[in-house]
Amino acid sequence: MNLFNIGQIIVAVLLIVAILFQQRGGGLGGAFGGEGGGVYSTRRGLQQKLYWATVVLGILFVTLALLNLIL
Repeated sequence: MNLFNIGQIIVAVLLIVAILFQQRGGGLGGAFGGEGGGVYSTRRGLQQKLYWATVVLGILFVTLALLNLIL
């Protein structure tokens, strides 16, 4: 196993944890105007940091996958 494989495994585990820690919405009913504040709620504080961490980890995961494929 090279460094890219180990890095991709670590990023994958962190990405899974970041996704699981995100706040769950009101279910499918919230998307159709039911409870849960709607789809377009504002992220604040820790929720916003967790969202951006998930985006960065996703980009890093794809980048490592492409580097692993090329090299």
